[in-house]
Amino acid sequence: MRFEEAYGNWTKGSLSQEEAAQILGISSRTLRRYTVRYADDGVCGLSDRRLTQASWRRAPLDEVLALINDYKSRYLGWNVKHFYNGYLRDGGTRSYTWVKNTLQSRGLAPKAAKKSSYLTRRERARLPGMMLHQDGSTHEWVPGKKWDLIVTMDDATSEIYSMFFVPEEGIGSSFQGVRDVILMYGLFCSIYTDRASHYWYTPEVGGKVSKTHLTQFGCAMSNLGIEMILADSPGTIGRFERVFRTHQDRLPKQLAAHGITEMGDANRYLEQQYRLEVNKYLMKPATEEGSAFVPWTGANLDGILCEISRGQ
Repeated sequence: MRFEEAYGNWTKGSLSQEEAAQILGISSRTLRRYTVRYADDGVCGLSDRRLTQASWRRAPLDEVLALINDYKSRYLGWNVKHFYNGYLRDGGTRSYTWVKNTLQSRGLAPKAAKKSSYLTRRERARLPGMMLHQDGSTHEWVPGKKWDLIVTMDDATSEIYSMFFVPEEGIGSSFQGVRDVILMYGLFCSIYTDRASHYWYTPEVGGKVSKTHLTQFGCAMSNLGIEMILADSPGTIGRFERVFRTHQDRLPKQLAAHGITEMGDANRYLEQQYRLEVNKYLMKPATEEGSAFVPWTGANLDGILCEISRGQ
């Protein structure tokens, strides 16, 4: 009605073209386009054609149905990011956002809850090798079997240098993770760990750890010149918790898809395929170029990283 009124006053000469466009809140050029469409189709010609015309970028229905059927038949229960990695390997070309929105619109993927913003994230180390994290996670990785997954990861890049399953986390598994890193990359500056008893000695239950009374692991790190840092900040603890949530979600599905049920086979899969794939998709670039790793030139690494029984 406003257009017809302004258009009528313009054609009668009581309003200029600029004045009529200003009343309608549009430009003179848009007003001229509208008058052509009004002359051809009347008021119906003024409707926004974007509401009735399909976008040329819209995916064909067959492609959408193929994606949905593939997810339901092969990947049901996988989170979107995990599924998207497989989608790309299978030749998919759509963006992550398109895949996520398509699955969420069909109720196949939940919408993520809004993250809390009251915690300040700790800054990452600037170079690879400046600080490593090591921790273990107990989980039912294959049906009916609970193992501990030991992960040693770089703080600067989130690259996983070592990961393997053991029946139970302890000083032997911690030494193995450190040995894997040193033999492959060299000595690193510091290691961030939780307050587990094989890392730190705690004189009183729930009290502060001792920085002078070292465990066997602490003595070994001291001999290697590696600083031990207690993980007591929420930012660091939360970072590793998120890492293990990712593995607890992805890894059981990957092991099941490959028919793996034994620890030996699982460890070979971790080293030969899974760790490489995870690093490819989850690694981040360091803030500075270079490396803090120092090549290992000693000859007695196994003698340093060894567990000594109480009787010895």
